[in-house]
Amino acid sequence: MNRSTLSLIAGTAALAAVTGFAALTPPEASGTDSAGAAARLPVERTSLLCPAPSTSDLAETSYTSFTPVTEGAGSGGTAQLAAAAQESADDGKKTAKSVLKPEAPGTPATGESSGADTPAYVGTAEGGFAPGWTVQQTTEVAAGTGRGLQGVDCTAPDTEFWFPGASTAAGRTDYVHLTNPDDSAAVVDIELYGKDGALESEVGEGVTVQPHATDAVLLSTLTDEKQTDLTVHISVRSGRVGSAVQALDDESGGDWLAASTDPAGSLVLPGIPEDATQVRLVVFAPGDADADLKVRLASPSGSITPAGHETVHVKAGMTSAVDLGDITRGEAGSLLLSPTDRSVPVVAAVQVVRGKEGKQEMAFIPATGPVGTRATAADNRSKGTTLSLTAPEKTAKVKVTASAGSEGGTAASKTYTIKGGTTQDVDAPVPSGLKGTYALTVEPLSGGPVHAARTLAVTEDGVPAFTVQTLPDDRGTVSVPQADEDLSVLQR
Repeated sequence: MNRSTLSLIAGTAALAAVTGFAALTPPEASGTDSAGAAARLPVERTSLLCPAPSTSDLAETSYTSFTPVTEGAGSGGTAQLAAAAQESADDGKKTAKSVLKPEAPGTPATGESSGADTPAYVGTAEGGFAPGWTVQQTTEVAAGTGRGLQGVDCTAPDTEFWFPGASTAAGRTDYVHLTNPDDSAAVVDIELYGKDGALESEVGEGVTVQPHATDAVLLSTLTDEKQTDLTVHISVRSGRVGSAVQALDDESGGDWLAASTDPAGSLVLPGIPEDATQVRLVVFAPGDADADLKVRLASPSGSITPAGHETVHVKAGMTSAVDLGDITRGEAGSLLLSPTDRSVPVVAAVQVVRGKEGKQEMAFIPATGPVGTRATAADNRSKGTTLSLTAPEKTAKVKVTASAGSEGGTAASKTYTIKGGTTQDVDAPVPSGLKGTYALTVEPLSGGPVHAARTLAVTEDGVPAFTVQTLPDDRGTVSVPQADEDLSVLQR
């Protein structure tokens, strides 16, 4: 087998490995030459990693798994969420007990755990359960540092993550969680960037995460500097990991900080709650050029420029932060960042606070990519669920489907038109006869790109606890080029 054939096989394998393996199906015979045309096929395997939820004995954690029904997906398959330590004990064999048991695509499955000993979980979905598989981890902590509602989407393993919005300030306790799903050790570098650039630290270099294991690294052990705003960069030298930052505050509760989308010149941070009392924007420029950004708020009535915060200057290799106050002023909103002149890639997140002093709760919204083909938010409840849709450019038409409930109910759908430059908190559909929790699936139908976020809110002892999850594309399908048979390559 010659080099050309090997390159073709390697390229196809690398493509499928991004989101799972997709079966290759030859194109049907037709009167047209379709060689080279790409088809989108459902992935056949998906991996997700859930961090250890809490060190509090008062923590109550729920897990919700959901796979949307996908055309062309196989009818068989399984999905499970097993403790990383159990997988290690079983030498990686998928025989460990799962915290939840999905029965079929289209219906959520739930599981629960409590206390400080809940482990990190490694999830695998195969066959018909793989395309668009989503798992939400939601933890309620009744009291203490980080009390409130902490939510995170379990993430796919990767080799690089950016977390603007972390902190080592007094009153903050932030951990970066690293989970290794594979059979060999992963080696990771943890870099911290503050207002003056990189923080010196040798402790974060070459961190080894054992196979099927997890590490929670306290940021304050990596540096002696107390900085309010930090950007954490995770770079994997070998292997791959899942990662998220857990930010706990003595006064404002706690939540998970998910990774920002890849560095880009323009960013969208969707779904700032209408009753936000404090919004803090944190931006980092990872390259060697300064970035000058226009700041706009996409409100229900259109895109506006916040007075006094028209632009933000970000020095290369440094973290910049801007207090935007109660920028939404009682209306739904999303931040739009774009270059004033030259486009320089940046990453960004906002820290959002709800409530008044003494009864406050915080959450984070990272910059996120568009919904793309489809995106899903699991663990929605009959009360306290808000879906925000943003069309930063052109007007878009969007279909939103509420799944059946985890314990009963019938799916329902609605279609919305979101005007360009606006954010709408839509009256999302709810399954009729709902019992349990349900999933919301967003599918753009026409128009410009759409960005989305879902807020869960509960009130605990007068504290407006909440958590926000963004909805990027679920990567449930992969583009596979069609090819005609050409045996002549074997003779070259």
